[in-house]
Formats: sequence, C-alpha cells, structure tokens
Amino acid sequence: MAMNSSEKILVTGGAGYVGSALCPKLLKQGYNVRVLDLFIYDPASLDACKKYNSFETVKGDIRNKDAVQQAMKDMDCVIHLASISNDPTGDLDESLTRSVNFEAYKVLLDSAKRKGVKRFINASSSSVYGIKDEENVTEELSCNPLTYYSKYKLMSEKLVEEACDDKFTTVNIRPATICGYSPRQRLDLTVNVLTAHAASKGVITVHGGQQRRPNLTMEDITDLYVKLVETDKSLIAGKVFNVGYENMKIIEIAELVKQTLGSKRDVQIRVDETFDHRDYHISSEKIRKELGFQPKATVKDMILQVASAMEKGLVGNIEWDKYYNIRQMKLDHFA
Repeated sequence: MAMNSSEKILVTGGAGYVGSALCPKLLKQGYNVRVLDLFIYDPASLDACKKYNSFETVKGDIRNKDAVQQAMKDMDCVIHLASISNDPTGDLDESLTRSVNFEAYKVLLDSAKRKGVKRFINASSSSVYGIKDEENVTEELSCNPLTYYSKYKLMSEKLVEEACDDKFTTVNIRPATICGYSPRQRLDLTVNVLTAHAASKGVITVHGGQQRRPNLTMEDITDLYVKLVETDKSLIAGKVFNVGYENMKIIEIAELVKQTLGSKRDVQIRVDETFDHRDYHISSEKIRKELGFQPKATVKDMILQVASAMEKGLVGNIEWDKYYNIRQMKLDHFA
C-alpha cells in the first residue's frame, strides 16, 4: 500500500548533492518535506523548494539530540542522506566520520521511534564491498570496507536493520556512485569531474583507469527514494538493496566523455599512476526482481546534462572549493 501524498517526510542532508535534487521531486509529488541540514556547502541549493508552503528547514546537526527531536516531530518517513560523504573526506578525521556516520544513528533511530515515524530509508554505499573478484557483487556476498567512510556506513546498516519492527519499517540502500547535475553540484565524483575537465579544459586526467566503478544517475536515485516512500513495507522491511546501473572502468568513462563531447571540442585523455586501487562493481538484480526498479537514464545522459549545465552557467569555476567535499570540509569544521 502506497503512502498518502500528504505524508510528511524528513530528509536529513537535504541541502546536499542528492537531497537538493530529491526535495523538489518530493514536493512536486505533493509530499510535505522538512530538511535537517547544517547548510555548510551551498545555502542556495534549496531555493527552488521555497515556493512550496509544504517545505521547511531545520538548521542543525544530526548528532544533536535536540535538533533531531525538533526535526522528527510529526514526521511519517525519514530519508537519511546526511553523512561525511565519500572515502577521501571520511579519511580526514576518523573520530568525526565515526560520530556522524555511525554514532548519530543511535540518536536518529531512537528519536524516530519515539516520535512515531513509520519508515526510515537509509542511504548507505556500495563501497562497503571493497575489492571483489566476483563477476556479480550481490547483497549476499561478504563486505570488506577499506576506508573509514565505508566501514562506518556498514556498521550503521546493522543499527538500521536492528531497529526494524512491526511499527517501524527500515531499509538500507547501497547506491553506486551518483552522477549528474544537482543544485548543490559536486565535481569530486568520477563522471562529473571527467566531464567538467573535458568541457572546460579539453583534457581529462585519469588516475590508473582500470578500476571498475558502478554508476547511477541523479534522475534514478531520486526516483528510487520517491518509490521507497510509497512501496509496501512488506517488500522492504529489514532488507538491503544494491542500486546501480552501468559498471564501467574509469578509463571507459573517460573515453565515453571524449566521444560524447567530441563534436564540440577536441578532448585529450592523459593517464597517470594511482595509489587508489578501490575496485568494485555491483549487481542490482535483487532490487529489479523484488521492487521492479530499473534505472532509465545513462552515464552518457548525465555527461550531456553536466556539460549543458556548465554551458548555461549553472556551474561556475570548476576549481571552486564548494564543488569538492574534501576542500569544503577543511573550511567548515564540525563543532
């Protein structure tokens, strides 16, 4: 049974890369949306939401019990996106990553249950698998997280699963690397950064290149979160799902960028050595079979989308710190 569109949804980290694209989509569907966020990246990322009377924000830290309780009040569903995001950023400060990506879950889940929230959708990461040799990396395989980010993502999944009961439906989602344009654009993600450099400089630098990465478009991940709000709880309660689409080597992504943008400018590819040997690819058969979710957009679509956003001036100087989480984290410390 689908949830009624008058339901109230809390999106933690709603001003972030995925959240700022998801919130307008939820509002258009008729949901009431509240965002809990520290707003350290781009305060203007949710400007498109402000025209809706059904939208509100709470500025606060997910580790702060008072802020969380305020944000949870009267909510029916939580989509939890807030985190110290990606492996390099997570490695800056292990204690910070642990507190945000693991310890905060105890506050969030306890508060959600106390406030009568019915559903908790958790954004984990496909990076929890680490390096795998298997052709199809499924949810049944063991995880081998290689970084603080993926380690605490995996540990938090267990808390989410354990919190699930008859009155509180929880589900863990392990997305591939997201690509595409967002009001809070990121250029520290493979497809986005290769596209940005090709479009602005005509040169792509690939570090290594043979590492495989699973990819998923912004259109599809936001569609999935909307779907999960509406999916019958019997299909998702206590479960974990991979969600990705095209598994590609980084050099293959670079070649696709060159091919896609080649009609507008000459693009050169340079290959450097790398110390980053994270290599993983995922199977998304489970979510297709059990939930009927099949991604529709492609990496090529997102290359064109990011390049178009740059042409329209929606993306500024690609060297600005705000497009790179690890740079912004050094500027904005969590108290």
